[in-house]
Amino acid sequence: MATPISIVAYLALFVFVGFAFVFANLMVGYLLRPKDPNPEKLAVYECGEPTIGSSFIQFDLRFYVVALLFLIFDVEVAFFFPWANVFGTANHLRDPNLAVVTGNPPEVTAETQYLLNTLGLPNATLPAGSQPDKVKADLNQAATKLAWMSAADIAVFFAVLVVGFAYVWRRGDIDWVRAVQTQRRDTQTRRVSSAPRPREPALTG
Repeated sequence: MATPISIVAYLALFVFVGFAFVFANLMVGYLLRPKDPNPEKLAVYECGEPTIGSSFIQFDLRFYVVALLFLIFDVEVAFFFPWANVFGTANHLRDPNLAVVTGNPPEVTAETQYLLNTLGLPNATLPAGSQPDKVKADLNQAATKLAWMSAADIAVFFAVLVVGFAYVWRRGDIDWVRAVQTQRRDTQTRRVSSAPRPREPALTG
């Protein structure tokens, strides 16, 4: 079972290996790549197009909108990975071929204990006189409930993503170039709807 110290050690090792990998590749590139600077190679470029005027210009707002939408949906989709881990583990515990209990007195098998630890559950201890069939039936029932619950959770989560995607699609934020006629029609509609209506003359008897 992982301890807080081992988790911190693994994270530190991961960070160290990541920095070492990046630094080693940069050093190899610095030592092996050809060095032939010239005005054409040192020129500022953007997307492979020739530079016209100063490079300190304001980019089109559409770049930021597309980048923001990508980050939002990309980060949200990343939450599918821990859900898949829980859902897959729950379905593995429901496997009828999984040996849950073994030995006499009965003990939880190493594979089952590993799956329980994956879900964040502590080491399972069985009371004396436990029936293997009863233990397996209870575990199957709990795993089935967890699988259905996780399926419902991801359905709600995905529904929120779909609603957000439909909203930005309806607004036209995904379109790189919006139709000019559509913009003019929308602007005219807003002006007409916001314009004050003339008052009707009062009827005098």
